Amino acid sequence: MLDIVLYQPEIPPNTGSIARQCVGMNACLHIIGPIAFDIGENAVKRAGLDYWDRLNLTIHADPDEFLTWLGGREPWLVTKHGALRFDKPNFRDKDIIIFGSEISGLPHDWLERWTDRTIYIPMPGKVRNYNLSNTVSVILAQACLSAGLFDNI
Repeated sequence: MLDIVLYQPEIPPNTGSIARQCVGMNACLHIIGPIAFDIGENAVKRAGLDYWDRLNLTIHADPDEFLTWLGGREPWLVTKHGALRFDKPNFRDKDIIIFGSEISGLPHDWLERWTDRTIYIPMPGKVRNYNLSNTVSVILAQACLSAGLFDNI
């Protein structure tokens, strides 16, 4: 099982789509706060997220709380300025993959701390960036393939 981490997400539909992907691919979702929108039970029901009760979700109140949880583990960080193309890392079960906020990305000091563990998806077309939920889908599927998590399906 992989851990997908969203750093201070700001767009509710992206988080909803990513949560669905995590349920479908049996991944854990971690959200680092503060969160810019409500994910309480009533808000989730109003949004029609009928899979939310099957989501393995952990909320970290702030980056410090997340870093305490992370401990000495080495995560992968996704950024359009990454060092490795998304299909090059040798992903393993229990890997942690961090995605930045839709507006501000990931903290600069995190990118410097784990420079050799930054990954990107090529953009041969003329777009500024990819949508966060699409990026998570591509990376999560590749990581599951690489880690052998689809081998018995």
